[in-house]
Amino acid sequence: MGQDYSIDQMISAKSIAARIEALAREIEGRFGGTDKLVVVGLLRGSFVFIADLVRELDLPVEVDFLEASSYGDAMESSREVRILKDLRGEIAGRDVLVVEDIVDTGHTLSAVVKLLSSREPARLETIALLDKPSRREVDIRATWTGFEIPDAFVVGYGIDYAQRNRNLPYIGEVRLPD
Repeated sequence: MGQDYSIDQMISAKSIAARIEALAREIEGRFGGTDKLVVVGLLRGSFVFIADLVRELDLPVEVDFLEASSYGDAMESSREVRILKDLRGEIAGRDVLVVEDIVDTGHTLSAVVKLLSSREPARLETIALLDKPSRREVDIRATWTGFEIPDAFVVGYGIDYAQRNRNLPYIGEVRLPD
């Protein structure tokens, strides 16, 4: 089955790598002195971002994952956030960094922050590779953002469209045929 859309490169792999390196220095500044930073990746879209980010961090880290979904295979958020996979470890009293691929409406990040805050971490900060502030429906912003993008449907660098194109090394905009 062929692809019935095209993809235009929006953010290059080189730009992503440079931005992650800069973000890692900022995170180290905030969490310097921590005995261990629990880095929580929101599956599935953040897996490439979290892998590159933790390799750049000069901090002791523990990686855990949480899977939340509000999209399924659609291009529009359902606004109903479901937790499909919870953390394996405890975060009470620990420093936590939530890693999100993209903040769109804000529903997913808001729900995850609320859930994890209820578990009483010492500190809870967030980072998103991409931010679409024009689509925000919930008043939330990530502590750190890689790139602000316009209201476009994007793929690549772990982000998919119907489970395709996660393996692209760059962020691309999906163009549907007219």
